[in-house]
Parts: sequence; C-alpha cells; structure tokens
Amino acid sequence: MLKGYREDATRLRVLISGASGMIGTPLQALLREQGHAVHTLVRRTPTDATEHSWNPATGEIESGILDHIDVVVNLSGASIGRIPWTPGYKKTILESRVAATSTLAGAIGRATTPPSLLVQASAVGVYGDRGDEDITERTTKGEGFLAEVVEQWEAAAKPAQSKKTRICYARTGLVVGKGGAMAPLRLQTALGVGGPIGTGAQWWPWISLHDEVRALAFLINHETTYGVFNLVAPTPATALDLTKELARRMGRPHWLGLPTFAISLLMGEAGRELLLTSQKIAPKRLLSAGFSFDDATLDEAIVRMLAKN
Repeated sequence: MLKGYREDATRLRVLISGASGMIGTPLQALLREQGHAVHTLVRRTPTDATEHSWNPATGEIESGILDHIDVVVNLSGASIGRIPWTPGYKKTILESRVAATSTLAGAIGRATTPPSLLVQASAVGVYGDRGDEDITERTTKGEGFLAEVVEQWEAAAKPAQSKKTRICYARTGLVVGKGGAMAPLRLQTALGVGGPIGTGAQWWPWISLHDEVRALAFLINHETTYGVFNLVAPTPATALDLTKELARRMGRPHWLGLPTFAISLLMGEAGRELLLTSQKIAPKRLLSAGFSFDDATLDEAIVRMLAKN
C-alpha cells in the first residue's frame, strides 16, 4: 500500500455535485463499493438523507452540510458539447462553472470543520492549441475561450484552500465512454461515414471513463495529493488514431470523416477548439503519485466502451 493511501475500509463522507452525470454516476458507485458514504447535491427537493439541496445560481446551499463532510467533489458545469456556442451559451458555460465552484468554495470557507479535500473538476482546454509540444501540469495557460473558462473556473475554487482544506484540480481530456463527446463519433462511425477529423494529425488527450472514475477515487483516497493533475491516458494518440481504432473495433469503414473547412463552417469556434486543437499531454503527476491505468491504450479503452455490459 502506498504511503498516505487510505485503505478502502476507511470510511469517508464524500459530497458530490454534478453526481448524476456521465462521470458522477459511476463515481458514486465506485466510492460506495470502496465503503465510503456518498452524499449528493441536488437542485430539486431532496428525497432521502443522502441528498442535500443547493442552488448555485443564487449561491444557496444546505446550511452546515460542509461541517459534516470529509471530501467534496465538484463536477458541476454546463456541457461544452452543445453546439453552437452562441454568445449566450458561452456565458452559460462560464457562469455555470464559476457559480457552482464559488458556492462550494464559500461554504467550505465558512465551515467550522471544513472538508480536508476539494476535488475540483477542470479541463485540458486550459492549455489551448499547442501543436506537438509536450504538455505536463507545469505547462502555462494557452489561448482561446476554453483556456479563459478554465482559468476562471479554477480561480473560483482557490478561496477554499486553507491549512485544513487542500485542492486537487482534475484537468480531464476526452473521456472515452458511452455518451459524452464519444456519442457523435460512434454514431458517425456506425452510419459508415467515419473518418479523419480535420487532418487527423492533431493530438487528442483522452482517458477511458473507467480510468477517469478510478483516478478521481485515487485522488480522494490519497491523503497527500494536491494541486493540478492531468487526467489523461499515458499513451498519446492523434485524432486519426482514435477514429481509425473506433472504426476497426466497430467493423465499419473509415473514409469520409469531417474535413477542416466543414468543421469550421458548421461548428465555428466550438468545432475548432473541441476537434481541431492539438494537445500532447502527459499525466505526469498522476503517475508519480502511484496511479496505474487499466486502459493505457486506445484499444483497451474502446473495447471497454463498446462492451455490452
């Protein structure tokens, strides 16, 4: 057992926002399997003792809840996959993240016995388009809308940091799993029109949903983690690598795809930032902390995603 790593039998009280999403749902299941007590934040009327009300738009949260929690996991934020990014929706993307994070950070700061850890969702979008540059957690902020969003998103969490509460910023890449950003790629491939996205040469930082959830649980269970962590697989892959492997495993042709001009014309800024940006990112700090990937290659991740169970 790694030094500072909690045994599964050590029961933590974990509070999750965004708990019903693609990542939050399996994270709840894994944490419960490990023996932790999982609580969730909901914007409707709570239905049992594990649900707690909040309204991040107004900064409201159940009084005193943060005095009884060991770890907070903040996964809240409007989907960046909704296209187009109109001026109004860009505002929603930013404000949904900042409001939720500010609400939690404020409540942690006011708590008499605050949680020992805030695991703050973040994104590799902070690095911007970097071509073939090798990127680690020490790489500086890039340019673009997503880079600006992540900078403000992470800044909103900083007031929660204190001698009693540390913060892990989980900068996640493309999550290879059922749903999310992979859904349209799977549909395109299933219809027989899969192929290169743009030139296909751009690096796409990816991680299987299975390892994304395991990595978040690792940060929760590891008592000495803090700061920025890139939640991406250790084997870099290009967009072409991913679309070709997806087509191969689905037994479908790989020929048409989406040319660069079509992405820019049809999807605008969102298409350019989400599909054409190149980021060759390494999970240096996660590996150094002792995390081991179950899905280290695209083949392993795609096989798991396509499995029927």
